[in-house]
Order: sequence, then C-alpha cells, then structure tokens
Amino acid sequence: MPNLQQTPPFSLADMAWRTAYRLGFPLARIWWRLRRQRHEGALVAVHVGGAVLLLRSSYRAAWNFPGGSVRRGETPEAAARRELAEEIGLRVPALRPAGVVGGVYDGRRDRVHLFELRLERLPALTFDNREIVGGRLVSAAEWPDMALTGPVAAYLRGARKETSPDRTVPAEPATG
Repeated sequence: MPNLQQTPPFSLADMAWRTAYRLGFPLARIWWRLRRQRHEGALVAVHVGGAVLLLRSSYRAAWNFPGGSVRRGETPEAAARRELAEEIGLRVPALRPAGVVGGVYDGRRDRVHLFELRLERLPALTFDNREIVGGRLVSAAEWPDMALTGPVAAYLRGARKETSPDRTVPAEPATG
C-alpha cells in the first residue's frame, strides 16, 4: 500500500527537531536502562478496511502506532486520544480498548494500553514533520516483513485472528 504524504513543507526548524530526536532518543534509552525506568504508554491501532495505519518517527527504525506516554493523572484512553490529535491531527470521541501488553521496550519495563479505532476511510492526516515524518496503511500481508516496535508486533500477532471491521467511528481532523 502507498505511503501517506506529508503536506506541510519541510523547514530548517523541522530538521533541527529531527536531529534533536535522533540524538536524544538513544541517550534516553541508555538513561532508562540505567535507572530501570518503568513506563506506561498508550497506542492506537487505526484500522481502515483491511489495513492498519503505521507511523514512521524521525528517531526510530521500527514502525509504530500513533501513541505515547500516559501522563500523571491521565487515563490511558485520554492519553491515546491526545496522542492521536498531536501526532496525526485526528480527533475522535472514543476508542475501543484492545488490551494491555507488557515487556521491556526501549530499555525500560513498559506497560502499553492498546486501543482500536475503525474507520470507513482515512481522513487527511497532519504529521508534525518533526517527531512523526510519515505513515502507511499496511495490509496483513505486509506486516511480517516490516520492522515493528514490540507492542505493535504483539498486537498484530493477535489481531490477525480478528477480522471483524464492523465497528467504525467518525473521525475529524484536529484543529488548533
């Protein structure tokens, strides 16, 4: 399936942010490993028909779902919805819980809450061109050949058994 194109032009500020992410992420991984850091995250599997949306970040080789850290005092679903808006400009009223995976990811013990969003069509997405630099709709036939983050790989192994695309949710581009 084709890559999704970034709409805003790439700027010098974007290049500086990407460089900071590329340099900072490996250092953060070392820090987390040394501190035996625990982490709680939330990811969203966005299904469009028989495909799932995967994102490319500027600082890691593996593909990931939209998502990130759960902030103190924030519910995992609120974090997932916030990250959807921040990373791809998508606001949704609700997400379907899809389980929790745990493991050591990026050098820290991680508990990742997974959510699903099923859409009839993918609306226009907005990548920030700094942290998130691209995306792809990927079919089940493509997953095995891709570098995926640990939580995404765990979800997709289980998701292959589930093929009911009957739950769809309206989505609107984020504003502001």
